[in-house]
Amino acid sequence: MWTLKTSRGVVVPTILLGLLAAFAPKPAMAQEDPIFGFVPPGGRTLLTGLLGAGAADQDIAAMLSADRDAAGWLDWLQVSRNTIAGLSAMDDWEIRTLAAYLDNMAPVAAEGISGDALRAAMPRDGRDQIMRHCQSCHIITVTVTQDRPREAWLRTLTSTSHVEIALNPAERSEVADYLVLNAGIPIDRIPPELRAGGASY
Repeated sequence: MWTLKTSRGVVVPTILLGLLAAFAPKPAMAQEDPIFGFVPPGGRTLLTGLLGAGAADQDIAAMLSADRDAAGWLDWLQVSRNTIAGLSAMDDWEIRTLAAYLDNMAPVAAEGISGDALRAAMPRDGRDQIMRHCQSCHIITVTVTQDRPREAWLRTLTSTSHVEIALNPAERSEVADYLVLNAGIPIDRIPPELRAGGASY
């Protein structure tokens, strides 16, 4: 059996090291298959896009640190379209998705941070959550093709078939708001290999 001696003199079988590596936690935001590009971006992705468009780290940190409701965020985002780089390029759906995300997930402790730390401070958005959780039981198409009101999504998320999904109330609210704004995708926009056969909740 092959072994490896650690810096503390402990001899570890290399097969054990392989097992530890295989079961080690994976990065929270793993690279996604491009086939899922039809699923609209969520608030975290939109904020990251603002940074990519030249928005200052301190502006994004200030947004994450602020406490407004969805209507307040919509007003603020509209007023700020010409002062925060990248906002003017967002369409109405993206602005509403970002407002809902900030309503649900902010404030977070982001003041004074920048770069990778700022990106890491951004909570998962509704898209992140559905991509992470929904596909453990069914293909994502089942979720994103349904046009349902917020209350129906919240009922689903708290139903016996979904209650074990590890979401706190703010995350559930974010998922519901994201789906109200972005689900109901027509089946002809879904890649053929991901088209569901009429499945629903």
